[in-house]
Amino acid sequence: MNPIDVFIESGRKKVFASALEWPGWSRSGRDEKSALQNLVDYGLRYAQVMAVGEVEFQAPADTADLNVVEQHAGNSSTDFGSPAVIPDVDREPFDRRQLEFSQSILEACWKSFDGAVESAKGRSLRKGPRGGGRDLDKMIQHVLDADKAYLSRLAWKFTKIDAQDRYEQLQRTREAIINALEAAAMGDLPEKGPRGGIVWPASYFIRRTAWHVLDHTWEIEDRII
Repeated sequence: MNPIDVFIESGRKKVFASALEWPGWSRSGRDEKSALQNLVDYGLRYAQVMAVGEVEFQAPADTADLNVVEQHAGNSSTDFGSPAVIPDVDREPFDRRQLEFSQSILEACWKSFDGAVESAKGRSLRKGPRGGGRDLDKMIQHVLDADKAYLSRLAWKFTKIDAQDRYEQLQRTREAIINALEAAAMGDLPEKGPRGGIVWPASYFIRRTAWHVLDHTWEIEDRII
């Protein structure tokens, strides 16, 4: 297989390795070596997610199949546990081809999250060593709140959803994400916020959204008792 291009984001406490062409496939470690190994270790799980969306993906056998092409300094968010640096490739123009591919990636991630939630219904989630960890309802709400927050970073005017059912809210939020990305592909989104604030490029928005959904998908799967 051809080497998979990866970028490294190095904080003081954590390092993230992220596959440039595969949004959502991003793992951390205490250093670059362990981050790259963790990325490979999650390759098969990422492949399972892509299979849900019928996206062709081949997991690497080992770190020799990874090619580090970018190195970035991380920040406090990196050390907290979230990839937070925009790679150079995400600043390139966002077109219809990227839109279609991105939709496939996001839909695969959403379906996998929904599947994990369904599997966890009526079951307990294992607590952390100090009794921490969100329950299932709080996990779903957290993902929903994050998606809404991420939309604002795309400079998309998100209309308040008048729905009590959390699953309907999820679906409506996902529809808003697709609409926002279609606007981005048409060049209809501003490059700066109304007060000159930083706006995420569409490609980075997808990368961050897919990572967050998958991170909690795998958390649910790993914590089911």
